[in-house]
Amino acid sequence: MALKERFLKIYSNLPLGLREEIIIVLDKKPLTWNAAYIEVVNNTKISDEILKKLEKMGII
Repeated sequence: MALKERFLKIYSNLPLGLREEIIIVLDKKPLTWNAAYIEVVNNTKISDEILKKLEKMGII
């Protein structure tokens, strides 16, 4: 399963309250699940970096 698919599957199963929690910090900027979701869905420049870091941390 591709990283994006794994992220979306995990995100869809998260409780709504948990989606507001910070999961990753990129360039000294914290990102919540919701912010990461927006980046990943829109295939932004940092979406690949987000997915790779989340995989490295064992989150996805």
